[in-house]
Amino acid sequence: VQLQASGGGPVQAGGSLRLSCAGSRRISGRVVVGWFRQAPGKEREFVAAISLSSGTTSYADSVKGRFAISRDTARSTVYLQMNRLKPEDTAVYYCAADGTIIRSSWSMPTQYAYWGQGTLVTVSS
Repeated sequence: VQLQASGGGPVQAGGSLRLSCAGSRRISGRVVVGWFRQAPGKEREFVAAISLSSGTTSYADSVKGRFAISRDTARSTVYLQMNRLKPEDTAVYYCAADGTIIRSSWSMPTQYAYWGQGTLVTVSS
C-alpha cells in the first residue's frame, strides 16, 4: 500500500493545521497508522497513532491535548488535527502504517513497514 501525506504548510504559533494520510487502496483489518515527525538535525519522533479497527489512539506527551488523530475507514484516510501549534512543532511529518505491529511498539518507527513521503509543517513565532 502507498501512503500520501498532505496538509502541511506555514502557520503562525497558536494556529491549526489538519494533516491527511490517504492510502492508495482500502486499508482495513489490524492496521495501525502512525504519525511521526522529524525536525532538522533531530531523530524521527513519534507523534500519534490509531488502530483502524478499534479506533484506539496513542499520543506523545508533547502533543497530548493539542493534537487529535482520527480515521475515516471509508476513505482509507487518517487525519491529524493539530491545534495550538508551537514553533517546536516545526518538522516534516510522516505517516506510516503496519498490519502486524503490537500495541507496545506503536511509537517505534522501525516497526512500521509502509511510509508516506512527508509533509512540511513550519510554525513561526
